[in-house]
Amino acid sequence: MKKVISRKAPGYLLSAAIAASTAAIAMPAQAYNLYQEDGAELNLDVEAIFGIFSSEENYLGKSGNGSNWQEGYIKAGFSGSKSYSDQNAAVYGAVNVLTSGTFGDGDAANFTTGDERRTAIEDAYVGWRSGNLFPALGENGLDISVGRQNISIGDGFLINGDALNLGEGLGDKADRGGAYWLAARKAFDQTFWAKVGGDSGLRSDLFWFKSDNNGQANVEMAGLNIEYVAEAGTVGAMYLKGLDQDDVIPVGTDRDGQETFSVRFQGNAGVENLFLAAEFANQESGSGTDSDAWYAEAGWTFADAPWSPSVNYRYTQYDDSFDSLFYGFSRGYGTWYQGEVAANYAGPFGSAARIQHVGIKAYPSETLAIGALFFDFDDSTTFGSSNSNGSEIDIYAEWVVHDHLIISPLVGLYSPDNDNTAQNNTSDSTYFQLLAIVPF
Repeated sequence: MKKVISRKAPGYLLSAAIAASTAAIAMPAQAYNLYQEDGAELNLDVEAIFGIFSSEENYLGKSGNGSNWQEGYIKAGFSGSKSYSDQNAAVYGAVNVLTSGTFGDGDAANFTTGDERRTAIEDAYVGWRSGNLFPALGENGLDISVGRQNISIGDGFLINGDALNLGEGLGDKADRGGAYWLAARKAFDQTFWAKVGGDSGLRSDLFWFKSDNNGQANVEMAGLNIEYVAEAGTVGAMYLKGLDQDDVIPVGTDRDGQETFSVRFQGNAGVENLFLAAEFANQESGSGTDSDAWYAEAGWTFADAPWSPSVNYRYTQYDDSFDSLFYGFSRGYGTWYQGEVAANYAGPFGSAARIQHVGIKAYPSETLAIGALFFDFDDSTTFGSSNSNGSEIDIYAEWVVHDHLIISPLVGLYSPDNDNTAQNNTSDSTYFQLLAIVPF
């Protein structure tokens, strides 16, 4: 989703650098141009992220007193395009290989054990874009691609790639190669994606994908997304239909025949320094169960104050039986993994909860951002019945050390309520993670 602004936002250089390679913000990897001549281009794409993690407590029945583990992945390959007409229509494509692993104790919820290693093809797709062949649709107003690729719609509240990366903790059949927090693998195994329209005005996406992720029931889905992009913001609506699923492991989904409809908005409503976002989704499962999920968020950037701080408040509500599908990181920490401990290890996991969130972020320099996140979880359950009420505070930084190194430390304090029955204890837990992002 595009946000139209009249000037560069605070921390724009930092955001651009991090967006180029992190798992938290889905953007293309850094590219090194190998060849460019006569409308042809070939790039070498490399993406590498490594993380160190530590949790004072374990969750979901994992034995022991806390966990220390490491995750990492390297993705490398080629992308390119070839224009073939005076109107700049072009064919394009990409192929790359990804190596990932988890080391040490495995994560705090035992989704990974520390023994996961995998090397496999990640992206492999080809496409065609129209250039200026159809002026009424805008530049590249028709873009069709097929193959193995990441699909993201809107703000990632429902679809932001096939990014659930389980390990051996749930058995060999669940193992996708580790790097659970980093979400190393994001591509759907088979896709068709047609994008119609340009960067403004009316545009749409017609898409189909099939997952090869056992943790996502190897689901097959098709959908239609329609958006109107204006300077004041983007209004969108999406319809998603579940076509099939294959339950290799019991993941508790009912997606064969499932229907989901959502409407959303994101923008500034014409007021500089204001941020507004909201989405409402109604879902009917394959067996006919009806449920809703929605969020509303407002934020303000104090652009003329020192460090240009911003403050955001968001309220999110998931019904008990709502299936949050393929949600994932989109705008950074807190979207859509709300609470580094809660959303990744302790629960809730994008369902059955009312969540209040306050976020603060500031930019001491163009290469440094600091922030704090607060989450309150109420009327929350994990895996259907266990109460997972509580609260969490996360403090983080994002620092571009130089062109080839970005460092992001985070410290969190997770506090389950006294009535929290999802875990075997109600002890507070301190959590730490340190990410090293290496653009090439």
